Amino acid sequence: MSESAADQLSAFLQRVPYVRFLGMRAELAGDEMTAVLPFAPHLVGNVMLPALHGGVIGAFLEMTALAQLSVTQPSARVHKTIDVTIEYLRPGRAVTTYARADLRKVGRRIANVHVEAWQEASDHPVAFLRGHFLLSADS
Repeated sequence: MSESAADQLSAFLQRVPYVRFLGMRAELAGDEMTAVLPFAPHLVGNVMLPALHGGVIGAFLEMTALAQLSVTQPSARVHKTIDVTIEYLRPGRAVTTYARADLRKVGRRIANVHVEAWQEASDHPVAFLRGHFLLSADS
């Protein structure tokens, strides 16, 4: 029996404890997934600005990539991160943050993913992620 994309995404979001800690959720519109990170005080790294912790932004980007892979490359296990590069472009302010992943190349074993995060406007990103992920063998 084949699960729907929404079911696969929901299963991923429930399977990863750090996703629940962040409060991350995701919305599907057709084949396009948008990850949402609602602001919460425990995510602040710089209380003077206030700004989101860089590790929170990085983890949100990585979880967005893995969530997109869970929809397009279903597996009983979470795919593994090989490497990621994160470009922090501006401070992530204390507001809701959004992200969208683009699967640049998906092979038999490795996926190359680009993720972009923004806050108010998608044309003003706060960070990018470029990463490689090992696809689980039971896909």
